[in-house]
Amino acid sequence: MQTYSTLAAIDLGSNSFHLQVGRVEGEQLFYLDAIKESVRLAGGLNANKRLDGASQRRALNCLARFSERLQGMPAGAVRAVGTSALRVAKNAPEFLEKARAALGFEIEIVAGREEARLIYLGVSHSLPLDPEPRLVVDIGGGSTECIIGTGYEAQDRESLRMGCVVFSNRFFASGVIDKASMKAAEIAARIETRLVTGPVFGKGAWAEAVGSSGSARALGDICQQNGHSDGAITLDGLRWLRERLIKLGNIDQLDVLGLKPDRRPVIVGGLAIMLALFEELGIERMAVAQGAMREGILWDLIGRVHDRDMRDITVSQFQRRYQVDMAQARRVETQALALFQALTPSPEAERRLAWAMRLHEIGISIAHSGFHKHGAYILENADMPGFSRRDQTFMALLVRASRGGLDKLGLAPSAAEWPLILCLRLALLFNMSRSDAVLPAISLNCEAGVCRLSLPADWLKDNPLTRAVLDDEVRDWSKAAAGLRLELI
Repeated sequence: MQTYSTLAAIDLGSNSFHLQVGRVEGEQLFYLDAIKESVRLAGGLNANKRLDGASQRRALNCLARFSERLQGMPAGAVRAVGTSALRVAKNAPEFLEKARAALGFEIEIVAGREEARLIYLGVSHSLPLDPEPRLVVDIGGGSTECIIGTGYEAQDRESLRMGCVVFSNRFFASGVIDKASMKAAEIAARIETRLVTGPVFGKGAWAEAVGSSGSARALGDICQQNGHSDGAITLDGLRWLRERLIKLGNIDQLDVLGLKPDRRPVIVGGLAIMLALFEELGIERMAVAQGAMREGILWDLIGRVHDRDMRDITVSQFQRRYQVDMAQARRVETQALALFQALTPSPEAERRLAWAMRLHEIGISIAHSGFHKHGAYILENADMPGFSRRDQTFMALLVRASRGGLDKLGLAPSAAEWPLILCLRLALLFNMSRSDAVLPAISLNCEAGVCRLSLPADWLKDNPLTRAVLDDEVRDWSKAAAGLRLELI
């Protein structure tokens, strides 16, 4: 496993972009550079949920500046994660191509619950270890994450569709702050918050409430500097701030001790959401943590380079949950990876192939008929801690391609998935018997788009069923619009 002395995390939030660099000493992490820019990506989402040109330019300019700091760092030491605004934006795929070019590194889009896990990981590492459960709340620009966890482990995670940028634009677009607009924002936030009320997140389920990221820090500063706390967020302080903002009446005229200029355009939306959370979850006081998602990304990277990859843990959990035949999964994984060595594999592609092989039969738990389609659906839509949406889509495609016609996959001839699909299908074919029978020497040689599969002639003669299935597979590849052709020699 490759190790790195320096790691970098990029959090492409819906309000701000953050770059955090850390130095690794053994299993400890020491934070170095931190850069933050208010991009307000969620503010650039139009009525059709497309990012406008101005917000894209702000984002790309910011990423170009981040790129300068990251020069010379290897790809495995950098992880960039996009959140709510990029989950929602319909033109996110086109934007991400430009964003990756500007940054110089891959960018993942994570689901809300994965975002929540990373937030909790960052927050928990910034606080003293405590055996009592904590409630962690993170109000972002486009979503709000609520997590219950103990120690460094998150037990329950939810992502709510409300954020400081979205609410500020939705209820205070004109800049006017009055009782009616504030009440409407609070009611909308309370309705959304009711998704997490009850025994899991309600009062009594946690011993301490903690807020993270910009809105929480801003509200904590305001409460402290106006004499309502020692730095924590309090219900009395929030109520005082509500009245103060209504009295001032306009976002452009906000003059509140402790309120920074870059937070002024979105503070009212964040306040409405925080008030709803306090009222609905029975919070009276909330500590403010220094850690947030970017620190969580770094700690998750440390796990990956110390061979404690959350993705491996998730795959093992899914194997147990869906009662996978572990012996068969090991057989096909071993065979597929052995074949893949002939195709100049990258380490990351190898890992994706291994994960897909371990999970290729999870759909059987739903129905044997079409189980590859059921498995693909699970992988594409389930919450899988550690995995990006792109990773899940990639694995889902491999599992869907494990059976059936290749022409239905809709892949371009040049698609990078074809070599993995070939190795996967051949591995399944050679392990049809689901036994530990010794296989013959199998050679796969690929050159100029032609993969030549070689097996001993005597073995093929003694195994006519496998020979027949191999002939069918060769015909399938000859008819498919794939960038590879299979030959049996």
